[in-house]
Amino acid sequence: MSIGQGLIQEFEREAATTRRVLERVPADKLSWKPHEKSMSMGQLALHIAGTPGNVTELVSMDSVEIPQFSQPEATSSDEILSAHDASVAKAKEYLAALSDESAMSSWKATAGGKTMMEVPRIGIIRTILLNHWYHHRGQLSVYLRLTDTPVPSIYGPSADENPFAA
Repeated sequence: MSIGQGLIQEFEREAATTRRVLERVPADKLSWKPHEKSMSMGQLALHIAGTPGNVTELVSMDSVEIPQFSQPEATSSDEILSAHDASVAKAKEYLAALSDESAMSSWKATAGGKTMMEVPRIGIIRTILLNHWYHHRGQLSVYLRLTDTPVPSIYGPSADENPFAA
């Protein structure tokens, strides 16, 4: 089994959990922000939905110039869920085909021609594709709580959902 194939089980489980969180995003609160410096709920949800596919695109190259990021706001729940499903499919396809040699090969990010980071590709997959994704999902769960939206179970019971209760 390759490194990429070994990540798929975790990725699929986390993708399903992430989808449950995204399904809770209230369509009437997409422009809501907990603070002026924060992304809106619609921006954050769309960022989470697109992260796997977007990171897959970057990590599939050996070197990338760090792009300028802009974060559009979702206009509907359907847009968020469709973006998530397409993004997850793209990342699963990439991980399934990822060889150990490619996973361990060097990946570089530059800005203005200057190397900002050079690490094994698996490091970026682990840090940005997965951990970064989970981090933002946690942020979104706080947004849900602050808008009185029921928070789904993520790694165990939430105050609103207990999958272990009989």
